[in-house]
Amino acid sequence: MDIQPITAHPPSHRDQLMSKAEELEATFLSEMLAHSGLGEMHGSFGGGEGEAQFSSFLRQEQARLIVQKGGLGLAELIFNSMVKAEDNAP
Repeated sequence: MDIQPITAHPPSHRDQLMSKAEELEATFLSEMLAHSGLGEMHGSFGGGEGEAQFSSFLRQEQARLIVQKGGLGLAELIFNSMVKAEDNAP
């Protein structure tokens, strides 16, 4: 019995564009969450410098999960703009 290895197909160009659009939306959301003060602890329960250093990782992951669940729709708008720009390129 000959077992063939499973080979993953490389993502298509459009898949790559969508991935980049989702990254941009997640980055935007992460910045908005940071400015909203999400996750900041005040008073005696604050985590000090350690919390300040690692809170950006938590916000970025939260933003990524928001995008995975549908986000704000920015990724789709960004993706459509990139595709349209490519289609109109000389």
